[in-house]
Amino acid sequence: MTQAANLSPTINFSDPKYYFNRELSWLAFNDRVLHEALDPRTPLLERLKFIAIFSANLDEFFMVRVSGLMEQVRAGVQSKTADGLSPEAQVDAIRRHLRPRLQQQQHLFEAELRPALQAHDVFLLDYADLDSQQQHYLQTYFESQIFPVLTPLSVDPAHPFPRLSNLSLNLAVIVTDPETGIQKFARVKVPNNLPRFVDLPEDLSTYDGQRRLWVGVSLESVIAHHLDYLFPGMTIQGNYLFRITRDADFPVREDEADDLLLAIEEEISKRRLEGSVCRLEVQAGIPEDLLQGLTQELKVADEDIYQLNGLLNLKDLFFFMGMPLPELKDEPWTPLVNPRLKPVEREEVDIFTVIRQGDVLLHHPYESFSSSVQTFITQAAEDPQVLTIKMTLYRTSGDSPIVKALIAAAENNKQVVALVELKARFDEKNNIIWARKLEDAGVHVVYGLVGLKTHTKTTLIVRQEGDRIRRYVHIGTGNYNPKTSKLYTDLGLLSCREELGADLTDLFNFLTGYSRQTAYRKLLVAPLTLRKRMVALIQREIEHAKQGRTGRIIAKMNSLVDPSMIRLLYDASQAGVEVDLIIRGICCLKPGIPGVSDRIRVVSVIGRYLEHARIFYFGNDGSEEIYIGSADWMPRNLDRRVEAVAPIEVPALMAELKAQLDIMLTDNRQAWDLNPDGTYTQRQPGSDEAERSTHQILMERARQRDHGITIEDLA
Repeated sequence: MTQAANLSPTINFSDPKYYFNRELSWLAFNDRVLHEALDPRTPLLERLKFIAIFSANLDEFFMVRVSGLMEQVRAGVQSKTADGLSPEAQVDAIRRHLRPRLQQQQHLFEAELRPALQAHDVFLLDYADLDSQQQHYLQTYFESQIFPVLTPLSVDPAHPFPRLSNLSLNLAVIVTDPETGIQKFARVKVPNNLPRFVDLPEDLSTYDGQRRLWVGVSLESVIAHHLDYLFPGMTIQGNYLFRITRDADFPVREDEADDLLLAIEEEISKRRLEGSVCRLEVQAGIPEDLLQGLTQELKVADEDIYQLNGLLNLKDLFFFMGMPLPELKDEPWTPLVNPRLKPVEREEVDIFTVIRQGDVLLHHPYESFSSSVQTFITQAAEDPQVLTIKMTLYRTSGDSPIVKALIAAAENNKQVVALVELKARFDEKNNIIWARKLEDAGVHVVYGLVGLKTHTKTTLIVRQEGDRIRRYVHIGTGNYNPKTSKLYTDLGLLSCREELGADLTDLFNFLTGYSRQTAYRKLLVAPLTLRKRMVALIQREIEHAKQGRTGRIIAKMNSLVDPSMIRLLYDASQAGVEVDLIIRGICCLKPGIPGVSDRIRVVSVIGRYLEHARIFYFGNDGSEEIYIGSADWMPRNLDRRVEAVAPIEVPALMAELKAQLDIMLTDNRQAWDLNPDGTYTQRQPGSDEAERSTHQILMERARQRDHGITIEDLA
């Protein structure tokens, strides 16, 4: 009897009980981020960093996901997600989940991490803790550096309630006119173009009579203690911090926009001031009448008010990563040069010579982005044999050497095409700036396809070599961003295989011209072929299992949301396929359900680097296939974005990717197992077991390769 006999024809996979909610799954991911701050094994300053990341993540979550759900509630939308929750039910569940987490975050900082900083001579003080000399210094600092940029805005019949910018930190000030006794309200914005934490000079960096490494206070506390400068002659009754979050997502009617760039610019300018308020954070203890006035003016429901003890906007705690305390941070890591590219680094050969010798697999941040991808582009820009450079830019840094190389290439009379994705959320303004600079330099700038975001990370370089044309490609899982390449784990393939070059030629023609391209030689391209091929690969594993052979799937991605892909994985489990999923963030699949998903295991790896690479492994009964690319298994990636996934076909490189997957699957330090009830359990090493941390192991493997140990030896 084969495994197929276990299939149950009675299971209805449209039943909500087989799916986790997308939004609550994301919140569970952010809880795992917060846990890194809670975990005493994490170095102190890294714990502050994870608190900051938790807060920054929540800001974006509210601006995009929560605001979108609220808009659906206002519109009376009743449709339910695969897990059976309506928009209103999801918003309510989010609120219930978040309140205790936010209190936990605040308590962690105020009661544990702030005192722990003091043990290392870093004192973030309350204003009342300062001595007279320190207060005098801050008064002078306020007069010269802060007061000139402040604008108090009163609210009365002649002055309507001010328009508050998104994510702005504000002081709600209550003042009384001593002559009339009339009480008034005013708003003072805490400037976001000044440092959030004001440090005292070295000679005043003392506390409790001793010199300290760093002593400072928050910017808002300096302002609060000098409000008499802003309201002379008035009696200051009180001041209270508050912060708003607005809906920052915006639809652009691309088919109606004469100029997409200008249309998006207009929407960006609106986003800061005009989006509906979806969250109001206030300092605990704010008077009820003042709070009610704020909620009425901002049109915020009581359920969307979060009263917090301590500092607001804890993402500013990133500041403390700058403290000169290396023992309180992760061990520094400098990305190493890929062993294949060392001759290029030594200027013995160019990068094209190395690629002609065979495919190069890159792994950032363990291996250097600048000595690989950046060198690939910059050498192409200067190489007289290079005729054409085409690449996609989804997100890049503000001082991008990649963009500078494209400009240099255009100045060197090469044909340069840059597909700049203007709709990359929260990077729209940055991308518009670079798009204009590229156009001014003579680069052909295109903005992709109507209705589709171009999310693929690809570069095509066309080079004249003797009497033939050769095409070189880079296909990656991450953005062309030198800064995030040191923080995100990503993979890239450098190759001159003819089929990949031909595929990228067709893909760029699809993106820049008119094309009905429906088939590619090697690449899996969304929205054309990626879903269909992934389905076929999973079904092949199912067929192997049904025939009594080995069925095996390992998939690593950021998020798994697509209901049809989830149902197919349930089918695979029922057929006897062993499935391991490494999902950093959202996972709507429920593992471990008897008879449904008991052969599916889900693990999330959270640590010093953001797991961003996508890897898809199919056992194929011993004839393994493995792919890397830019796409998660989400409806938007499979159906509404341009994505590219490439096969890795060199045996040694396949073995390296398989080894990376195995390292993550056996992690007992950074790994969390998803349980059938939606909770996650962090793995812990046994008493007689060595700690296995994914990122530590991968750094050590990079060191070993740097010392001459080959991929084959490591595999």
